[in-house]
This record gives sequence, C-alpha cells and structure tokens, in this order.
Amino acid sequence: MTRRGRFSDFWFRALSRTHAALLKLSRWRLGAAIVGMPIVQLHTTGRRSGRPRAVVLSAPVIDGERVVLVASKGGADRDPGWYRNLVADPQVELTMHGTTRPMTARTADATERAELWPRVVAAYRGYAGYQRRTTRQIPLVICEPHD
Repeated sequence: MTRRGRFSDFWFRALSRTHAALLKLSRWRLGAAIVGMPIVQLHTTGRRSGRPRAVVLSAPVIDGERVVLVASKGGADRDPGWYRNLVADPQVELTMHGTTRPMTARTADATERAELWPRVVAAYRGYAGYQRRTTRQIPLVICEPHD
C-alpha cells in the first residue's frame, strides 16, 4: 500500500471512531444522518484477527428491514477492510438509531446492483464520481435480518 493509501486509511478510521463516539454520547441524536442519508454502525469480525470491528457508514437505500451499504472507499482501487471482513464472515450487526440488530450481509448480484445503483446515486451523486475514479466495480452490500 502506498503512503497516501495508509494516510487516507488512518483518517477514515479516525473519522469513523470520532463519529461513533458522537453518536454514542448523544444517544444517536447528533450525526445520525449525513447529506440526507441515515448513518449506521456496521459491526464485523476481523478476517485475520477474529476481533470485533466497527465502522460508521451511510446507508443510501433502506427498504423496510433491508439496508444497502456501498463499499466505495471513496473510489479507491481496493475494497474497504470492512467489506473484506463481511465477505469472510457475513454474520454482522448493524446499529441504527441506537438499536443493534444481527444481520446477514451479502454482495448484491448483477441484477440487484442494476436495480439498486441508480437509487444509490440518486441518494448521493458522489457515488457516481467514486465509480468513475476506480477500475473496480464498487460492491453494493445488502444487509438483511437473520431469519
């Protein structure tokens, strides 16, 4: 990884931790939405360490109990660590509005992505720019409650 990549990873993690602290301290009254999208905290298991990991993300599409996340990493050429973690172990937890629920996460297939991508971009135009910035297809993650 380049020095620039390590620097941006550091700032993303620091911002996520700060945002998580604000959410917790305010009991999800401050910072629970950004540019019109709800904020969620995704809890995964580290694929190498086996330790709990958490990251604050926006959720551009919510259909009932189904939540869609975007593994954009700002248009970087590699997938974010949280995405690689949930691919390795799709049993995750999602906190929204202070309530944590067990979910199963999976990558949207081609048909689902074709339906969801325009809705994602309609929620935040920046995702289209992130996709133009990278050669990888940005994965969409569908989180659904356990049966």
